[in-house]
Amino acid sequence: MSSTSQQPRTDDEIRDSWVAEPPRLDSTVTLAEYDEQWPVFFDREAERIRTALGERVVLLDHVGSTSVPGLAAKPIIDILLEVPDSDDEDAYLPALEAAGYRLVIREPEWEKHRCFTRADPKVNLHVHSPGNGQTERYLLFRDRLRTRPEELATYLAKKRALAARTWTYLQHYADAKSEVIDEIVARARAAQYDAFSQAYADHAATSVTNALYDRPAIVELAGDVSGHRVLDVGCAAGHLSALLAGQGAEVVGVDVSEGLIALARKEFGGLATFEVADLAAPLSFADGAFDTVTASLVLHYLADFGPALRELHRVLRPGGQLVFSVHHPGEDWRWFERENYFETELLDDEFVLGTHRQAVKFYRRPLSETFDAVREAGFTVDRLEEPMPVAEADTADPRVAHLLRTKPRFLYFRCVAGEA
Repeated sequence: MSSTSQQPRTDDEIRDSWVAEPPRLDSTVTLAEYDEQWPVFFDREAERIRTALGERVVLLDHVGSTSVPGLAAKPIIDILLEVPDSDDEDAYLPALEAAGYRLVIREPEWEKHRCFTRADPKVNLHVHSPGNGQTERYLLFRDRLRTRPEELATYLAKKRALAARTWTYLQHYADAKSEVIDEIVARARAAQYDAFSQAYADHAATSVTNALYDRPAIVELAGDVSGHRVLDVGCAAGHLSALLAGQGAEVVGVDVSEGLIALARKEFGGLATFEVADLAAPLSFADGAFDTVTASLVLHYLADFGPALRELHRVLRPGGQLVFSVHHPGEDWRWFERENYFETELLDDEFVLGTHRQAVKFYRRPLSETFDAVREAGFTVDRLEEPMPVAEADTADPRVAHLLRTKPRFLYFRCVAGEA
């Protein structure tokens, strides 16, 4: 699976992805002011697609700029369609063609993506399989722009600036917007956690899985951190940061959620420093600023480990250690009843936090992919652990303790940073 945003494409890559020769633009991009007919056009096309495909429609939604009231856009209706397997074109392509759609782009190596067009109204129909990395991105981005005027203004300004430039292919214009889109999506993801930050903090403080299994395992792997400069990424409400500080470390905890960082500062601000930061973006710290980096149950929320691991390698001194935990790949594959263990895919999960239930998403991937990403980022794996909960877990919650002692749950790495 690619990273959340598709990487900018060269002219040759664009031509290769098109079924026929892609139309050249060789001009600026014309944006139309928002038209209240755009949602009406979507409803009409949605009915056409559902009639053509019936139960083969897994998900169908209006996305892109024409789905956001008040946003100027190219007057093309972007529609997101999920079918059971977008690689199985025989199962849906003839029906869509009979409904007036034409296949123009085939990208099986990128999220199994196909794109169809229709002329009246102008439509781009993006087809994916369930579990792809784009559906969440499309919907988070759309909903963020619909509810945050400041985000809409930021995106619109960027669109207008880019539209004024001359582009060989329209795809180049779309690729150029990826940076601002990724920034807005990252803020949307963080806001999801802000909505239940207090419930999560209360749960993490006492749950067997967090307090008597995950945190003790991270601390044990980190070893003696007295006098170490420690970066705790994905620190949430600061419980692990506080433990490390209590062992004599100078700790900086970072998390993408403003709500969780506010709680960490309130509870543990006297022990550690806490900052809002997105692990999917470059960090503000200097090269070699830390002796140890910890990352407790955070990396599996990233579509691509690579950039984050390279950034963590950068902020570690040579010989410094990265200690992290992720979902156990064998458990995710079994628990979610996935067909192909070797596929990396986005999964839907749910946090049960007392009486609060919160939908979340994370990526599962085969163990080999994690090892490859660690090695390619410049680390050597020093220890790989499948730990047991501490003894107190048996008294705190015997059922959960038994599950943790008999079934794979999380996987723990201690890695050593090589020379930059």
